[in-house]
Amino acid sequence: MVKYFSCAGLLQSSWDQVCIAFWQRYPNPYSNHVLTEDIIFREVTPSNCLISRRLLTKVSRAPRWMERHARLMSVEERCEYGINPDNSSWTELKREAWISSNVYGLSRAIQEFGLARFKTSVTKTMKGFEYVLARMQGETPSRTLTETATERARETALAAKEKAKDFASHAQKKQYV
Repeated sequence: MVKYFSCAGLLQSSWDQVCIAFWQRYPNPYSNHVLTEDIIFREVTPSNCLISRRLLTKVSRAPRWMERHARLMSVEERCEYGINPDNSSWTELKREAWISSNVYGLSRAIQEFGLARFKTSVTKTMKGFEYVLARMQGETPSRTLTETATERARETALAAKEKAKDFASHAQKKQYV
């Protein structure tokens, strides 16, 4: 049995921009786990549909029991990008995925794990795509959670340092009074 997932998305960029960004998606701050992307097969059909089969090499944290098994699961993904019928300067996306495993007795659990992981990665994928599009269009991409947290930590450390100086100066004044 195979687990199936489907979702739709909307990119507020033209189809032409999305096509260019598609080949420049990596690296981006949301996909540090993607090591390489290789094109295995590419074809333009008579109806002007681009079919591309790619192999992505990724690093992913897996449960300990899964570390020694290289062929536990297969994920096949299909994405269709098209011009949004309501706004021709936007691009809509339909994403489908099929997760399968042939491990006797464990296939259902492995497929559930793969499906859950795939669902969470879709959000990061879209954020990464939007980041690349913003960078291409000369906009300042929205900051990542890590960048925001780092900046807030610096601000907090600076504020704490200033308070420590104030306390130290007040303590010094009280000693001489």
